[in-house]
Amino acid sequence: MYSIDLKGKTAVVFGIANQRSIAWAITQSLADAGANIIAMYQNERVAESVKKLTDSLPNSHVIECDVSEESNLKSAFTQIDQITDKIDIVVHSIAFAERDDLGGRFIDTDRPGFQIALDVSAYSLVAISRHSSKRMTDGGSIITMSFMAAEKVFPGYNVMSTAKAALENEVRQIANDLGPDNIRVNAISAGALDTLSSRVISGYKDMKKAYAERSPMRTNITHSDVASTALYLCSNMSSGVTGEVIHVDAGYHVMGI
Repeated sequence: MYSIDLKGKTAVVFGIANQRSIAWAITQSLADAGANIIAMYQNERVAESVKKLTDSLPNSHVIECDVSEESNLKSAFTQIDQITDKIDIVVHSIAFAERDDLGGRFIDTDRPGFQIALDVSAYSLVAISRHSSKRMTDGGSIITMSFMAAEKVFPGYNVMSTAKAALENEVRQIANDLGPDNIRVNAISAGALDTLSSRVISGYKDMKKAYAERSPMRTNITHSDVASTALYLCSNMSSGVTGEVIHVDAGYHVMGI
């Protein structure tokens, strides 16, 4: 059995909010493999939760970072420079849309709602990749989190579907930009998972039930399933993989029903 060793590697993780966050499951898998963790949290609302979680990790730091503010991003990466001389791994697990824009008709999404969803959920990967890549002097891996709504219509997911579609396109373009620097960029398209964000998706319980009943494996995935795939993508075991969207959904995406 292969053993993944990330000792001496530094991973910068965006998107931890609580213990149910996909970003937290990924963080644990990276830390278990020996990586040093720098956890970026959005604001004071989640600060205590993130600090409490990361206190359990041997080599970790936390930094506040609002990805919707360029000045905040610059400040956060300046703080990263004070902790480490290079970055090896970046985890982008950020998504946001106004609650009023999740449900009803997509066509009723207003301009401000559309802009904030695309800015936070999609453009943030562009900005983070730009700042991170300058510090990934030995190459490395950038991963982001997507969902099958980037490809198919999930009623109620609305503007987040558009944001995820943009995100997946960015993965391919950034992979091309950073490939010459030996930086790989990939996405994980995860199935239904119980997270803080999934609670606000209209019909989420029915969607989760459908995944379990119709996927080839006849089950729902777990946070651990996603974290294991993330560990693979962040390690040298995926050294030839970039620009990909890997579905971790028990095969649901291959079904026609």
